[in-house]
Amino acid sequence: HVRSRRQRQMCKETGFRDAVTAGDAAKIKSEFTDASRSLDMAVSKGVIHANNAANKKSAMAKLANKAGVR
Repeated sequence: HVRSRRQRQMCKETGFRDAVTAGDAAKIKSEFTDASRSLDMAVSKGVIHANNAANKKSAMAKLANKAGVR
């Protein structure tokens, strides 16, 4: 239970959203890969559903594209 809560907390994409608001392209790219990796890890552990992770990654990709990164 505690491990799942910690894994779910790692899935938050706050670092990515902060990078998007700052507009730093390199930071956006690195935070996107980190967030995607943590989402995939949570899916493999069974903490979140695969479609939930896919939706979150899609939303992050849209934000990155709008910021001119990718």
